[in-house]
Amino acid sequence: MRILALDLGTSSVRGLVLDAAARPLPGALARRPAQVTIGGDGRASLDGPAYLDALVDCLDELSAAEHLDGVELVVASAQWHSVVPLDGAGDPLGPVLTWLDTRPIAPPGVTGPVDADDYHRRTGTWWHRFYWSVRLPWLRERAGGGRIRFVGLVEYVFGTLLDEAVMSISQASGTGLLDLRLLDWDREACELAGVRPGELPTLAPRDWHGRLRAEYARRWPALRSARWAPPSGDGAASNVGSGCYDSRRAAVTVGTSAAVRLVQRAPAGAELPPLPEQLWRYRVDHEHVVTGTAFSGGGNLYAWVRREMKLPDGPELDRALARVAPGDGVPADPRLGGDRPPGLARAGSGALAGLGFSSTAVDILAGLMDALCREVAFGVAAIESTLDKSVQVVLGGGAVAASEWWRRCFAVALAPREVRHVRNPEIGAVGAALLAIGRLDGASGLERIVRTDEDESATATRSDRPQYPS
Repeated sequence: MRILALDLGTSSVRGLVLDAAARPLPGALARRPAQVTIGGDGRASLDGPAYLDALVDCLDELSAAEHLDGVELVVASAQWHSVVPLDGAGDPLGPVLTWLDTRPIAPPGVTGPVDADDYHRRTGTWWHRFYWSVRLPWLRERAGGGRIRFVGLVEYVFGTLLDEAVMSISQASGTGLLDLRLLDWDREACELAGVRPGELPTLAPRDWHGRLRAEYARRWPALRSARWAPPSGDGAASNVGSGCYDSRRAAVTVGTSAAVRLVQRAPAGAELPPLPEQLWRYRVDHEHVVTGTAFSGGGNLYAWVRREMKLPDGPELDRALARVAPGDGVPADPRLGGDRPPGLARAGSGALAGLGFSSTAVDILAGLMDALCREVAFGVAAIESTLDKSVQVVLGGGAVAASEWWRRCFAVALAPREVRHVRNPEIGAVGAALLAIGRLDGASGLERIVRTDEDESATATRSDRPQYPS
């Protein structure tokens, strides 16, 4: 059996083919960039039809190379929190709001949940511009009259490709409208969002699988009989792909943005673990929750500095960074994209301090990267406050996979904890596959988790050394 894994991220769309144990097959990868529209007003949006076209291009490429032959299962790791309004025909009424968009504001006169602590416990979220409880009323004002439905980016894409449009429990938890224990839409959250009957997606039952629509089955005949699994939230999939499937290990994932997360078992209907006020919680699936905190900065910090300051890439930049000790860069606030919840800082809140004539572009880059490491360290400490022991930390994602300096910086910030990292940059796609085949133990990736102080130069392959995300 082969598995087609789709990684529907913010900066790129990827399709790769895995074997039955969720190991990527050499060369069976197609990638297209995703263009996020960024504005000074806090705008950060994607064009839904263009994004769908990019995915179709990836599948066309894999099909033409006969990589789809033998695929029996399609899985997806998809970005959490996006939302797009659709008309009665299923066409977008505007662009897709990504997690990075800070424009939504609450309607005048609405004061939020009756009991904020209980709301946080039930939904794992806050009444915040990041979630659908605030985003849907804001979008409704701009969508005009007529029939409207709200979906995430992956529901729009799958609703076009598949014969049935549903929303996975994992994706629904990222909206902030789901009761995490009951696994149903939360009444108070939906009231705050102004939801009307028929405006939210149908929640996928536990054993749901989709099939391609006839027109796409003709386009990709190798996928005609393939089952499509419910999409996994990208953060949940990344944890599993990193080997962080229980409370022994916390995953620190740095792609476009960054997050620290811990997976715990919590079957539907069971009492949920304690949740500190500064942490969010979403669903991995019907049996597990993931708790953590996230930051708007990640690989995008590197991409911004390199682009705006015309820095070189590759070994030349690696050598320049190696001359800067962790903590010796320019003091920085890495919130260029604003705060993730529960913070309220808007896009453009980043800052640099202590600049002098001796300061270099590399010092600025090192300062931003180091500042993110310190943010993550605070997040790990908050997660540990609910446990009776320290966690092992596993670094993953394309940004840290590409930078030995950044891994070393994380190890310093997270000391004295043991810090390891996953060489494989495709942890989201692999994690989604492991979830779909019931292998949360992440066995296919554990042999690739190594200590940050090990010499990898002799063992790392070309695919283990990805470029920084852009």
